[in-house]
Amino acid sequence: MSSAHPSNSSNPLEITITRPDDWHVHLRDGEALSRVIAHTAFQFGRAIVMPNLKPPVTTTEQALAYKDRILAALRESHHPDQNKISNFQPLMTLYLTDTTAPAELERAKAAGIVAVKLYPFGATTNSDSGVTDIRKTYPALEALQRLGMPLLIHAEVTDPSVDLFDREAVFIDRHLKAIRKDLPELKIVVEHITTLEAAQYVQSGDKFLAATITAHHLLYNRNAIFTGGIRPHYYCLPVLKREAHRLALVKAATGASSKFFLGTDSAPHAAHLKEHASGCAGCYTAFSAMELYAEAFDHAGAIDRLEAFASFNGADFYGLPRNTGHITLRRESCQMPESLAFGSAKLVPLRAGEALEWRFVS
Repeated sequence: MSSAHPSNSSNPLEITITRPDDWHVHLRDGEALSRVIAHTAFQFGRAIVMPNLKPPVTTTEQALAYKDRILAALRESHHPDQNKISNFQPLMTLYLTDTTAPAELERAKAAGIVAVKLYPFGATTNSDSGVTDIRKTYPALEALQRLGMPLLIHAEVTDPSVDLFDREAVFIDRHLKAIRKDLPELKIVVEHITTLEAAQYVQSGDKFLAATITAHHLLYNRNAIFTGGIRPHYYCLPVLKREAHRLALVKAATGASSKFFLGTDSAPHAAHLKEHASGCAGCYTAFSAMELYAEAFDHAGAIDRLEAFASFNGADFYGLPRNTGHITLRRESCQMPESLAFGSAKLVPLRAGEALEWRFVS
């Protein structure tokens, strides 16, 4: 359980919780990977690594090779706390396509691949190899159900006739309800939920359904993208929604349900590509993820619920042991850097140049 200091747990100055995990992160590859891996490894014990590289990670062999590159980048990161980050475990996934074979999923399961990711074609970054028709994937989904491997879903339709802000709710009605009816024991994680409809749908589901929630969707509504002009570093997919949806997510994350857990969806893009006329979607939060989550939970008067959300619920859903180490966060203002090194470019984290209300101590 988390410990609060001083004893006034309703308004603690410091909390110590079991080391958390990130159940949804983008680490990229190559030089970008080398620049961001230590940020995730410093705060988290494990992370579910997204497979939407170019080319996408569609085979067990590719996933294991990618894992080797992640671990190599971690060893070469020269982080000042290298001993601590060396214990980080990347948890690998496969990218689902229209033609993913059940035999490939069996190989993946045997090799320790933990899940498979469904991107609808064209839904987000590097989704041009994604699923065009969910019915085509049913042989693979049936295999996942049999193997007990979770399906991770970017739950948005890409139908151009559907309003951008409604795409998550429409996906649930058009596709997710049918998948769950046809495959009732398929473990599903609805990734980075953003709406009241998604929160209610997951809450009402059974033990085979769960969801991740990002820090930025807990802290911000869609006004953040437009306040004072276009603010591209707040642009992500699924996009930030109305305040009513943000409040519903906060209620879900800070409530007693174990069906919701931490997934940063931290997505690094070079600043010049975010600030482009057709800017990339994604918020970079890995640098200060737990500080941002602590702020969201603190504002909700639920800092004592952070440990379950960040450290227990995801591990329990995936059937993995909870971490044994701990981290400490302190209620103390700290300044975010304006930018981070990102090879020949720069990376602008969420809240760049602004003050955070909590600080990661150890």
